[in-house]
Amino acid sequence: MKTWVIFGAGGKGVGAHIADIGVTQQRPIIALVRSEEAANRLEEKGIKTVIGDAIDAKAVEAVLTLAGKEADIISTMGGENDYLAHRTVIDTAEKMGFQRMLMVSSLGCGDSWVTLSDRAKATFGQAVREKSLAEVWLQTSRFDYAIVRPGGLLNGEETGNAQLYQNEEIHGLVNRRDVARLVTQLLETDLLEDQVYAVVEPGLVPSK
Repeated sequence: MKTWVIFGAGGKGVGAHIADIGVTQQRPIIALVRSEEAANRLEEKGIKTVIGDAIDAKAVEAVLTLAGKEADIISTMGGENDYLAHRTVIDTAEKMGFQRMLMVSSLGCGDSWVTLSDRAKATFGQAVREKSLAEVWLQTSRFDYAIVRPGGLLNGEETGNAQLYQNEEIHGLVNRRDVARLVTQLLETDLLEDQVYAVVEPGLVPSK
């Protein structure tokens, strides 16, 4: 069973849910996390961890060395250093001979920027621009890659109703757990084929 090396599993977001799915599959998982608390929480589940920041090439190299170059790289990272962190991961992994990477990004990134409202651009524009730069760095790498752009993220239970879309304007919401499930299903394929997907659940509304 292929090892996963996850960047972004230390919190409560999509990366953490991807890690949980891997644990249920009894899959080898390695994660780079920024705090001892997160490391302890993941290691209790059987996940190997390295404590460090993804903008630090030495920390990235350490976690990738543990995983081995046949591993799939998964990133759900965000934050103010989104682009720099992804660039560091991608550059380091390329030099080490890794082959595949899946990035969880966001609706509005890349060519979907034009679909954002002016209000959304004002509110989330800086974060979306960082993620867009990260996407381009991955798209111009040597990796077999996939990029998944979720809509507005919710913390509800997995419904199984989220759908992947390509080449059409999409808006909507999706539960983090459903995004994680779709990501793991994509990783089961032999080739990611350099594809970009939007993902939302049609008709989903926030619970009151």
